[in-house]
Amino acid sequence: MEAYANSLLIAIPGFLVLILVEILYGYFKGKQTYRFMDTLSSLSSGLTNILKDTLGLALILISYPWLVDKIAVYSFESSWQLFVIAFICIDFASYWVHRLNHHINIFWNQHLIHHSSEEFNLACALRQSISDLIAFNALFLIPAAFLGVPASVINILAPIHLFAQFWYHTKHIGKLGWLEYILVTPSQHRVHHAINPIYIDKNLAAIFCIWDRLFGTFQEELEEEPPVYGTLKPSQSWNPFFINFQHLWGLITDAWHTKNWTDKLKIWWMPTGWRPKDVAIKFPRQQTDWKHQVKYNPPSNSFTKGWALVQLLGTTFLLLSLFAAVGNTSNAIIRDMGLLILVSIFTYTSIMDGFQYGKTLLHFYPIIAMLYVYFWGSELQTSVSILYYGSLLFWLFTWISSLLLGRQFHHSSSETFDGLQT
Repeated sequence: MEAYANSLLIAIPGFLVLILVEILYGYFKGKQTYRFMDTLSSLSSGLTNILKDTLGLALILISYPWLVDKIAVYSFESSWQLFVIAFICIDFASYWVHRLNHHINIFWNQHLIHHSSEEFNLACALRQSISDLIAFNALFLIPAAFLGVPASVINILAPIHLFAQFWYHTKHIGKLGWLEYILVTPSQHRVHHAINPIYIDKNLAAIFCIWDRLFGTFQEELEEEPPVYGTLKPSQSWNPFFINFQHLWGLITDAWHTKNWTDKLKIWWMPTGWRPKDVAIKFPRQQTDWKHQVKYNPPSNSFTKGWALVQLLGTTFLLLSLFAAVGNTSNAIIRDMGLLILVSIFTYTSIMDGFQYGKTLLHFYPIIAMLYVYFWGSELQTSVSILYYGSLLFWLFTWISSLLLGRQFHHSSSETFDGLQT
């Protein structure tokens, strides 16, 4: 966990800098691709995913080290060829996991968050899942295990493979000539995120577009068909927790309401979007009219936006401090602090959505702070003072600002904030 945390101490600031560069570029070029609340939601989603991975909140059905131990028939010495083979195996596995996520109802729930933004920019690349609570991806790495690729090599390359998918989430880069036949490019990935019928479930590869061309899922971006972004059933929320589990909740309610016992079982494994006929008639769901898309934009004013931005920045500071503390403090403190950060994200994104219970949750912050001091104060003062004092000041600010200025939340306004679209 310490190596993963150290890599994120570099990656997170790097991503934020690149996002800021794209925002400024769009502003000065008059082609802004960001909306304020959508951006905060994307960044908050990234934080939840990082915390979920850090806290190990997943059940591993089968591990890659176990696979290597059981089925490896070769043994490679460390070399550049080994790393090339391993990277290709990871990319091949990624394609099939991605394809499964797009085509099976239950697996779509763990991927929907990535497509939930109605914008397309570097920030939406950070919309990663916290609902993939059962890990089975190692099954798709059987070719690597068969070839005897060590688990240590997979552990090194997997984060690199993931981070290498960040750059092509942008509308500011056009087609890239001959590279379009080798790599996944921004043009190809714009197609993947689009809800136009011709683009649905296309371009599923992560790094090498050869998989899409080989297995029939490639679609070129067409000039006469500009991509429209989002999901066919719009998320209608800035809260990453709601977005992560709303499809699962829909499956649960459909399985409950259908009268057909066969449908109660098969709904989970049917193609994405399939519903029992009796439920679809009784509880119809409207899909996005992609030709006349109305983007999610609940009322908010400059105060709400500014307050939410401070919450995001404060939460990010606490998260980076937490990573810096890994190795210097107990796993129990890391766990409890991580869970409190998740509560913070849930609270301020609920307020961004305009829900009253979000503001109610803020009144528990002083109690949380006191309990935090009681259980961990002495240890944190000596080992991770920045995290200790920073968290207390952050919670204190959050509570006082909500008391003094709470009435300012969500007064409808058409103002812009920092040059971003409302």
